[in-house]
Amino acid sequence: MELILKYFPNLTEDQIFKFKKLESLYKDWNLKINVVSRKDIDELYLRHVLHSLGIAKILSFNDGSKILDVGTGGGFPGIPLAIMFPNCSFHLVDSIAKKLKVVDEVVEGLGLTNVKTTHSRVEEINDTFDFIVSRAVAAMPTFVHWTKGKIAKKQTHQIKNGIIYLKGGDLTEELQDYKTAKIYNLSEFFEEDFFETKKVVYLPLKYRG
Repeated sequence: MELILKYFPNLTEDQIFKFKKLESLYKDWNLKINVVSRKDIDELYLRHVLHSLGIAKILSFNDGSKILDVGTGGGFPGIPLAIMFPNCSFHLVDSIAKKLKVVDEVVEGLGLTNVKTTHSRVEEINDTFDFIVSRAVAAMPTFVHWTKGKIAKKQTHQIKNGIIYLKGGDLTEELQDYKTAKIYNLSEFFEEDFFETKKVVYLPLKYRG
């Protein structure tokens, strides 16, 4: 938890309470339904929570924003972002039901009212969003195809609506067709070794009606 406060010192008491509670909720539920590896559960704040919040270092979502988290798994990056941005609505989608069971229990345990979950493939979601977030569930061309038509027309941020993607390693080949993509190295924001190769990719997308 100290890690979160180290990089986000201006959290409200409610946010601090919720971030602190995450660990016990995940540890408890992970014993029943394994969604996070044992090593990762021991380093939950580093490998999952802070990693998810890398997106908050790139962009502060405006109040009223709608964000879709594709392939949320155990609730990352959606749940940490939902705590960080309580006045935005988050829609967490995954095709694996048991993972969403954990997400639903964590959301309920935290009393998060700005999170909705759906057990389905993202292609079946009929809605549009300001931003689509994810943690490396597929190569960018595949991901862009999956999320086609899900970007809202109205722009409310200084940057254009689009995809914000957490990824690691060399992305040259994967992003060669996306000239507008911007890559941010998380090592510029977080000093821990874990973030040495971790990146945030921002890809603005045009609205397709």
